[in-house]
Amino acid sequence: MATWNQEELKQIAESDDLHISPFREDGATYGTPTWIWSVAVDDALYVRGYNGQSSTWYQAAVRQKVGRIVAAGMAKEVTFEPVGGPINERIDAAYCAKYRDSSYLKPMISARARSATVRIMPRETVGDWIEHVTDEQSRKG
Repeated sequence: MATWNQEELKQIAESDDLHISPFREDGATYGTPTWIWSVAVDDALYVRGYNGQSSTWYQAAVRQKVGRIVAAGMAKEVTFEPVGGPINERIDAAYCAKYRDSSYLKPMISARARSATVRIMPRETVGDWIEHVTDEQSRKG
């Protein structure tokens, strides 16, 4: 699994402009970008559905598992994975720290939103693989 470049993760986490676009049913076309809150915990990026599991973007993300985010001036191909359990306590804390002054905070740390928590990780693309192989070859010789 690909991991976040720490500087990129920091920039995304500090911004408040993340737009999420899971693939549509055809598996090739990006869905309509949806603005959403995001937080970083450890080495991962997390988002939640304000309307819980009925959020359209959440349903598409869970079904398609891949898509794109645009944030902090970057567009990234990503994977989506629903999460639950103890990590939600730390995600709640991150939401409270980042969005403490918002009237929308309470709904975003509710059971409904917590049930629609998604981990976002970068996805390796063919271009990434070619760049990696090219870098390895140039180091060898």
